[in-house]
Amino acid sequence: MILRTDKSAPPASGSIWHRMADDVLAGRAIDSDQAEAILHSSDLELLDLIGAAYRLRYQYFGNTVQLYFLVNAKSGLCPEDCSYCSQSKISSAPIEKYRMLSVDQLLDGAKLAKERDSKTYCIVISGRAPSERELTAVETVVPKIKEQFDLKICACLGLLTPENAQRLKACGVDRVNHNLNTGEAHYSEICNTHTYQDRMTTLRNVRAAGLELCSGGIIGMGEQPSDTVSMAMELRGLGVESIPLNFLHAIEGTPLQGQSELTPQRCLRTLCMFRFVNPSAELRIAGGREKHLRSLQPLGLYIANSVFVGDYLTTRGQPPAEDYQMIRDLGFEITSHTENE
Repeated sequence: MILRTDKSAPPASGSIWHRMADDVLAGRAIDSDQAEAILHSSDLELLDLIGAAYRLRYQYFGNTVQLYFLVNAKSGLCPEDCSYCSQSKISSAPIEKYRMLSVDQLLDGAKLAKERDSKTYCIVISGRAPSERELTAVETVVPKIKEQFDLKICACLGLLTPENAQRLKACGVDRVNHNLNTGEAHYSEICNTHTYQDRMTTLRNVRAAGLELCSGGIIGMGEQPSDTVSMAMELRGLGVESIPLNFLHAIEGTPLQGQSELTPQRCLRTLCMFRFVNPSAELRIAGGREKHLRSLQPLGLYIANSVFVGDYLTTRGQPPAEDYQMIRDLGFEITSHTENE
């Protein structure tokens, strides 16, 4: 994380959002009511709100953008019933299904991540929790990736025990992703085979092992503004280093197919709220950004400081060349592998 001390943040104006940004920059955390007010702000206020959020982004990350590359290391075959997921047992989505990729295949993915200027390589598997075989595969490949490509590793393997987390730390994993997905009050509406507290336990196990936390959610699953604020506040309490914010891509064959309640403006307001609540956390615009932000994607990078480059788990991302052009057009720069260490 870069704390900007060599230059001042962009100047404030007199609006409520800039006064709120002044408070946050002075070290005063906003409360739930203030966070919800951001989500209820009007379209007329949006550019001013984004400007205030940009001051927070700039303070900690300047105009840098961190790129992530994700590999779906095991697809489908999942016994869980998450209603948003094309890989769940209740999904009929026509996705590719396969067991854990080989070490060579995972190394090929790392090579591509490096070629695309990614700082972090994300290894994701479907399923409730990693099997011994899957955990051993991760332990085998991570040292090779670090030696050959000097990438940070984020592992997303499902529910983890304290021993699982300690093994990941020992083999060189830097960070574990385990999303809360939504607020606690809404959680049972989207999943019943494991609980919100199961996810919280995994995050605590990961932190106890000395690993960084990557945790975020999905917006647009029928939640209330209070649910979104609750998730943002929970992540602040956990002190997560990285927050990936997904916007529901309602895949045909899942229980949420056809659900479409998002606008680019709502997505941007939500990103702003997460930036205000978690000002120093890396904020990533993740799955669904192309579908829901559309031509307003560049505005999202005035708030967030990270994106995935390439495809997601079972959906396609936009061509990397378009991401690079967007970053250049903004006058931003891609974070190097040594920066933010």
